[in-house]
Amino acid sequence: LFRSTFFNKMNLSDLLSANIILASKSPRRKQLLEQMGFNVKVEPIDIQETFPESVEIDDVAEYLAIKKSENYTKPIEDNTILVTSDTIVVVENTILGKPQNYEQAKEYLTLLSSKTHKVITGCCLRTKEKIKHFSQKSIVKFKALTEDEINYYIENFKPYDKAGAYGIQEWIGTIGIESIQGDYYNIVGFPCSKFFESVQEIL
Repeated sequence: LFRSTFFNKMNLSDLLSANIILASKSPRRKQLLEQMGFNVKVEPIDIQETFPESVEIDDVAEYLAIKKSENYTKPIEDNTILVTSDTIVVVENTILGKPQNYEQAKEYLTLLSSKTHKVITGCCLRTKEKIKHFSQKSIVKFKALTEDEINYYIENFKPYDKAGAYGIQEWIGTIGIESIQGDYYNIVGFPCSKFFESVQEIL
C-alpha cells in the first residue's frame, strides 16, 4: 500500500514546473508561492468584493476567491494554474476586511484586543480543464492591546492592505499574539500546505 501511494504521487520537479498566474496584489502571497518553489506571474483582478446575504460568514472568503477566478477572462495555457484568493478576519460574527483609514484600523484592533478571532482564507485554483476551491480556517488570540501599542503599530506599519488591520508576521504579531490554532501561513494570507496538496490534485 505504501509503495502504491508513493508512486501515484506526482514527481516533485513536474509539480513545481507548473506556472502560477496569481490574480492578487498581495506581495505576501507572491512571496509564499515563490518560497514553495513555483514560478509566479502576477495579474491582479479588480472586483467589487461583495457577496449575497445568503452566503454563510465562514464561506465568504471562498465565495470571493471563486468570484475573482470567474472574472479572469484570458485563456489559461497548458501546465498553468490561475490562483485567486481572499482572506477575512471574523470576530464576534463580524467580518473585518481591509481598513479604509487610520480610525477604522484603530477600531478593528481595539475590537480584536483580548479576543479570539478566526482568519479564513479562500482559494480557487483553475487550469485549462479543471477547477478546485477550498477555504482554510485558523484561530488567533490577541492579548489585551494598549492604545499606545495600537497607535504605534498603525503609524509605523500602515496595515491598510491587511484584513483585520494587522499582519501576524509584523510587530503587532510579535508582541500581541497569545496563541494560534491551525496553519500559521493561512494567517499571513495563504494556506500553503493545503494549496500544495490541491496542486497535485488539479494538474
